[in-house]
Amino acid sequence: MARKRKHQHEEHIDETWLIPYADLLTLLLALFIVLFASSKLDAQKFDQLVQSLTVAFNGGTGFFQSPNPLPAPPNSPVPTIEMKHVKTKEQEEQEKRFQQETQELQKLKGQLDSYIGESGLKDKLETKITDLGLLITILDNALFDSGSAEVRPEARQLAAEIAKLLETQPREVTVAGHTDNVPIHTREFPSNWELSSKRALNFMKILLENPKLDPRRFSATGYGEYRPIASNDTAEGRAKNRRVEVSILRNFPK
Repeated sequence: MARKRKHQHEEHIDETWLIPYADLLTLLLALFIVLFASSKLDAQKFDQLVQSLTVAFNGGTGFFQSPNPLPAPPNSPVPTIEMKHVKTKEQEEQEKRFQQETQELQKLKGQLDSYIGESGLKDKLETKITDLGLLITILDNALFDSGSAEVRPEARQLAAEIAKLLETQPREVTVAGHTDNVPIHTREFPSNWELSSKRALNFMKILLENPKLDPRRFSATGYGEYRPIASNDTAEGRAKNRRVEVSILRNFPK
């Protein structure tokens, strides 16, 4: 009987090595799944996968613990690289309107440039298309005497021409006055604030002498010396800073 028991014990195969082998295969499988998921650049699915593995292996904590343990709300949009350059219909329509409006402002700019060239005012006026609209810059010596806010009689023709071109423009128009940084202190103008504001207001009033313009679309502002476009250290720079800007604003900004 003892010999029979010994024979049965010798025929039993030791299978304990299967336990670490199975664990190793499981870990390799988990590793490949994580690598595959991360290669898809989908953050939401990756977080969900990590959370599932965490619960499966460690009960919710450990090496695979997700830094964002709360699952994303259902049906929430997940930004991907492919979606970054996709434009909505509204954005496409906005860009189309922006381009159309740019063409209209370019036409107006061409008309102004023709008048400036014919009148010999190239050294005193400048036009420019910006993201905000059409900017018309007029140096102060084309409109005012030094230290004065009264528009010169000969400058009224310029204002009348600009007003005529604005008749067909259904856009907001702002008139802004600017000065250099040389202080002024008179009874009428205690500072550059008052001088720049009065100049903008007076020029706007002359524009609105055209009865075809809607005053509700116009406004005047004085910025004093605080928005220079050149250095105030030179006479040339100060001359550029003393200006009036007429801005025809876009209805469809960029």
